[in-house]
Amino acid sequence: MAIILIVEDDVFIRGLAEMMIQDWGHQTLLASDVDEALFTLRSPQPIDALFTDIYLKTSVLGGCNVAIEGVALRPNLRVLYTTGNTVTEMMKAMFVNGRHFLRKPYTETQLQHSVEGMLAA
Repeated sequence: MAIILIVEDDVFIRGLAEMMIQDWGHQTLLASDVDEALFTLRSPQPIDALFTDIYLKTSVLGGCNVAIEGVALRPNLRVLYTTGNTVTEMMKAMFVNGRHFLRKPYTETQLQHSVEGMLAA
């Protein structure tokens, strides 16, 4: 199964995502902001995929920046973006080439299908 880094500043949403993803047999790593996420991505820790909120409280578009640097560090990193906010055309352009998007609020089934699709890409 995959090792997935979850980047989410809302502790409740982060915990729910972690629980669901672990229930499907995946290992999770957690980050609540850009700095924690980048620290983990720069470490030798194996990471197969990134599930990141686009808008983080400490950094507008922080999740996009995490993904850009994460893919630069780890070219095979799969990325699944999420947000409940407006998605700009610039952000939509990032979703091509194997990047996936899941709108908040999402159900467990929607998250599972999105994670499976991301990992299968």
